[in-house]
Amino acid sequence: MWGQLLELRHSSDIAQYRLTRAASDGFWDKGDAPEPKIHRIHAYPAKFPAFLTTKALHYAAGQDVEVKRVGDVFCGCGTVALEARRAGVDFWGCDINPVATLIARAKSAVYEPSKLRSYAAQICAAYDTAEPSLGLSETAQGRLHHWYSTEQFQKLSRLLNAVRATVSTRHRYSTPFLCAFSAILKSTSQWRRRAVKPHFDPHKEPGDPLAAFRMQCEFMARAWEEGPLLKRTHHEIHTANLLTVEPPEGGLDMIMTSPPYVTSYEYADLHQLSSLWLGFADDYRSLRDGSIGSTQHTLNFKREFKSLNAVGTQVVFTLYDKDRAAAQAIAKYYLDMQYVAARCLSFLRPGGIGVFVIGNTEYKGVQVDNASHLAVALLEAGFGKVKVAKRRITNKAHTPYRRQDGKFSQRETNKQTYAEEFILLAHR
Repeated sequence: MWGQLLELRHSSDIAQYRLTRAASDGFWDKGDAPEPKIHRIHAYPAKFPAFLTTKALHYAAGQDVEVKRVGDVFCGCGTVALEARRAGVDFWGCDINPVATLIARAKSAVYEPSKLRSYAAQICAAYDTAEPSLGLSETAQGRLHHWYSTEQFQKLSRLLNAVRATVSTRHRYSTPFLCAFSAILKSTSQWRRRAVKPHFDPHKEPGDPLAAFRMQCEFMARAWEEGPLLKRTHHEIHTANLLTVEPPEGGLDMIMTSPPYVTSYEYADLHQLSSLWLGFADDYRSLRDGSIGSTQHTLNFKREFKSLNAVGTQVVFTLYDKDRAAAQAIAKYYLDMQYVAARCLSFLRPGGIGVFVIGNTEYKGVQVDNASHLAVALLEAGFGKVKVAKRRITNKAHTPYRRQDGKFSQRETNKQTYAEEFILLAHR
């Protein structure tokens, strides 16, 4: 009923065989229905499929685990938060990225389409008389002027001032409109179209901010109008680092999350426009600090290397002679993830389940086995057993390479990506 699952109880087996024995029978590959439009109110990279939350909740029910409160410790743009709302389940989540938590709060809240349209009309009416400047630092303005002409910068300043004048930051409807503003920042800049990573395109004709904002607001109003009936549950979303955040009071019945990869995106870089415009940072690079998987971390390698588990030691040792800096970054990531496993155990109530969606990567011919490392970390943290399944990622199966700008490609000259990932079901 839940697919073929490989059950692990001893970490020593994983180091030898890794997770190659895990089955891929299609159960976790696809959902039964299209995702609601609300999931698309803001672009977000590496977003995992919403249907996995539904399947995980069904799995928990099949294990006689009553899930009244689900958590996502890397909540990103709120995929699990919205699915929890749809299922009538309370939610607790955290993410270190303030842009991500802004989107998550907007996406998982309940809004009335008529009010969204009314406030949007008031914002657009206030645009012409709004001030064409903002009280941003020189550092922030300097970076933004790299992406926007003076005229475009002034238009966006008017628009943001109109938003803030119409719905103050204390108003519950300020969140969806700040999210709408954030959603149009790339299309109205010189950021290359459809590029995930920062790429300046001098030939691009940026969109008109007011027109783009009107379209975005109407899209969001329709998303709530046409979307599923959202239940009024208790949701908490914190802009915080999992490694240091206060644990959820009362604990969680299930954690559903997708951890970052060591060689993945620097989310602070990808969301730099929103971070600067909305005043989350004067220098967006400061938002890298403390993020798991960031290449900005340093560590005392000789002292801390011995704390890696068996899989982490194998991967780091294999890569060390090929690229010492990369090996050290992976070591820091793995050490962080071992602590993540321990924190997740402490967040769960007795009998709870942690569901982790994670894939592997490759660097200079060395397999960076994130999934096996996490499976060992979970068992060594104190989880009683870990069940494992593979799932195929359909879009990557057809486009198994990634270009420098982050887009998927079929050309073998680009960096290869994995077309599968793993579902780890960790029982407390």
